Amino acid sequence: MTSRPEYLPERLALLSDVQAADFVSTGLLEGREDVPSIALNKVAEPLAGGDARLRLDRVRALIDDALHRFQAERPTAADAWLAPRLHETLRLTRREAAEKGLWTYLSLGVAPDYVVWRHLPEPKVDGSRRRVARDKFVGAHYKQAFARLWWAAELFRDGSDYRPVVVACGNQDMLNSALRLDVIDHRPTALALVHLLENGTVRTGREVNALTPAVNAAAATLMYDVIAPDVERDGEPLREWIEAAESALPSPRNSLPEGPEEEPVPEGAVRSLAAHFAEMFADAQVRGQASGDLE
Repeated sequence: MTSRPEYLPERLALLSDVQAADFVSTGLLEGREDVPSIALNKVAEPLAGGDARLRLDRVRALIDDALHRFQAERPTAADAWLAPRLHETLRLTRREAAEKGLWTYLSLGVAPDYVVWRHLPEPKVDGSRRRVARDKFVGAHYKQAFARLWWAAELFRDGSDYRPVVVACGNQDMLNSALRLDVIDHRPTALALVHLLENGTVRTGREVNALTPAVNAAAATLMYDVIAPDVERDGEPLREWIEAAESALPSPRNSLPEGPEEEPVPEGAVRSLAAHFAEMFADAQVRGQASGDLE
């Protein structure tokens, strides 16, 4: 199985798709080879500055703990634990998180062993070789192994509260489909979807996959930000939270961390949208279910 990189520099770095192509080998995708870490770091672009957020050891220690904590469980169980802690450890702005090269470097230069452990498929019946999807190393934000977790934490948190993130990331279908939605940036929409998971309105993957396209499609005619307005966002709590990284302790392992002290989403907006989405779901066609099964 792919091992932890032998060489880990002090700072995080950026790695372009072109540079990454030389390291995403068939052997790596099948978990048979390691990433040549010294060669990779020769071409990676180190992030400048002495910002504590850019220390590689903080992220690697978190990933080591995730590997140890979930070694006897299904790898998917690690998502709900790691997402809020990765978000709190890195403390990125959305502009910084949109830098694809950071996530590519994390997957290849910091934790290729985690990517293989987490995303290597179950053994095949015919005995053929399993292979991690390439986009887990270099894919879009809703597929890449670490980007998907950071963005899930960013979009599903309720101000400083990461509890909705745990719920969303505990359902693989919600995690995989919601991040693709154009409307998920609207906080009441994101938390309304979590509310439907919590109250049992939607439970199975098929139900989630019936609900989320309906929610996204309805946004073309229903302005969710009008019928369920959010509070005006204030950038100061985020700036203060980022600055506090210099003196922050490692992200807590046995309790949830706290995000920036932003104002929570209005409860009325969440309840209003959740009720609306529940009605939409009642009319949605769930694959594999007869029309009367939802009644």
